[in-house]
Amino acid sequence: MSKTNLDLDVMRSFATGIELGSFAKAADRLGRSTSAVSAQLKKLEDQAGTPLLRKSGRGMVLTEAGEVMLGYARRLLELNDEAVSAVRGVELQGRVRLGLQEDFGENLLPEVLGRFKRAHPRLRVEVQLARSATLLQSLQAGRLDLALAWEMGLTTPYAEHVHTLPMRWIVADGQPASVIHEAGEPVPLVVLDAPCIMRTAATQALDHAGVAWRIAFTSPSLAGTWAAVKAGLGVSVRTPLGLPADVRMLDAQDAHLPPLPLLGLALYRAEAEPEPAVTRLAELILQRLRESTLA
Repeated sequence: MSKTNLDLDVMRSFATGIELGSFAKAADRLGRSTSAVSAQLKKLEDQAGTPLLRKSGRGMVLTEAGEVMLGYARRLLELNDEAVSAVRGVELQGRVRLGLQEDFGENLLPEVLGRFKRAHPRLRVEVQLARSATLLQSLQAGRLDLALAWEMGLTTPYAEHVHTLPMRWIVADGQPASVIHEAGEPVPLVVLDAPCIMRTAATQALDHAGVAWRIAFTSPSLAGTWAAVKAGLGVSVRTPLGLPADVRMLDAQDAHLPPLPLLGLALYRAEAEPEPAVTRLAELILQRLRESTLA
């Protein structure tokens, strides 16, 4: 029996439609008509021999087979794109200067930079881990090519919104929510040194709700903050992305804490048309983040 060869072009339309939550949006991004993308999806289901999508209300959701196919599609496309970049970029030399929030240093950095280094072995990547304000200052001063940072209401010309994330109350894994209000004491906060947008969000939310609070621990680095949270010194505020082991997110209502606002994440570029290596690194970062936020 002959083997079925899946069409990578079709797989890309499938994965992009799931990523964007709309196959019409996928058609627009990929420069195709909606009917062409629909035909590709029909072809993929024919090759799979089973439905990959089913109706749910007015939209479509993945079937169990569709979830399996999506995982393989992402892996196949990742290898395809890495192979193309490696062949085309083998002669690229120089450096790419990347700025990241500390939240992404442990999980995002090794995976993305590993793939980038394999594709561009002659390129050097210089990484700066810092807070958003510092990263944007470095970008505007010409010391960075790319910066992944929280949106802070600052206008920069070459910013791409990545995702909007909820801020969440964070405590040590296994620490009951009841200890946050133990014996009517003020809420103990574990935060970064001021100025910090998440520290401000926490104190403003508590003040607005009329909940007393105190600074139990402050640190200039996120590593110090996590150490204090894991030690049970208090509650902190971050987004779900990049959380380390041994901490957990609280349900604000169950913990009798006020809800927190949303926070935007953006990828900032120093130039409108950056060098090819900078563009490729930006693509890898965006792909990894979108997979994380959809998971």
